[in-house]
Amino acid sequence: MDKEKHSERARDAERDQRRIQAEVDRQDGRKRDDHTGAMQAGARLYPVPPFPKQHQSKPGDEAALDPAPMYDAPFWRGSGKLEGKTALITGGDSGIGRAVAVLFAREGADVAISYLSEDKDAKETQRAIEKEGRRCLLLPGDVTSEDYCRETVDAVVAELGQLDILVNNAAFQYHAAGLEELSTEHFDTTLKTNLYGYFFMVREAVRHMRSGASIINTGSITGIDGSAQLLDYSMTKGGIHAFTRALSANLVSKGIRVNAVAPGPVWTPLNPSERPPEQVAEFGAKTPMKRPAQPEEIAPAYVFFASPQCSSYITGEILPVIGGY
Repeated sequence: MDKEKHSERARDAERDQRRIQAEVDRQDGRKRDDHTGAMQAGARLYPVPPFPKQHQSKPGDEAALDPAPMYDAPFWRGSGKLEGKTALITGGDSGIGRAVAVLFAREGADVAISYLSEDKDAKETQRAIEKEGRRCLLLPGDVTSEDYCRETVDAVVAELGQLDILVNNAAFQYHAAGLEELSTEHFDTTLKTNLYGYFFMVREAVRHMRSGASIINTGSITGIDGSAQLLDYSMTKGGIHAFTRALSANLVSKGIRVNAVAPGPVWTPLNPSERPPEQVAEFGAKTPMKRPAQPEEIAPAYVFFASPQCSSYITGEILPVIGGY
């Protein structure tokens, strides 16, 4: 063996390895210097963490969020996908619900908004819908009430003439560190809002829906992966996914399609009213895209499911929109 020759080659290899190491370290340093590193693949730039530390009282106020959620999708051009249809959106005053309402209106639908008590947010959504040239009906109340759900659906049909699309989107979410911190009242509120509310609205809506109608439920990544501090919320979102699949089979003979959108982290009032300020500041930073979605990035999935031109052969599906998990 020519040890000197091999030693020289080893020294050359060592220098090559260190050169590669230095280049990668330089690239790593460049990435660390980039304070965002967030993926921007949309029609415009979206905010990235860190956000201002903030916390809100339930149910949350979109007008107070900093930065303001981006919901109006100015790049979206309507093409009549929902022309002549009427939609009811629960939790439609803000967040994903507001963004969905705006795109539905831009596609030609009249929209009824169910919400708990956030009148200021609801009126802003109403203005946005009417700006699109469509009618908007505001219906405040609690989806955990059977009477409210029945009266809401009846009001939509009476005032807007029909009901073609139901979006179940209203939700209650609040963290608990462990089982011992999750009270019965807390657990009960989550289940009644997220499961009973969906069931009550569906049961009433189906009485008025014709073949070609669509039901879209809002699920969550937590219903797929779970979340240690959102035991009850994760349970309900998994239940919504199962409910979607079962309901689709139940209603297929009536010509009513049922699907769900399962978002990852989205910048809406739900989260600053659920998390402590220091967590809100970093909300969405751990996704592969290193930022939360904005509501207008989620809303097109609902248009897709609502439109018979786009999804006439799709029912019982769960569409995750989760930023690359």
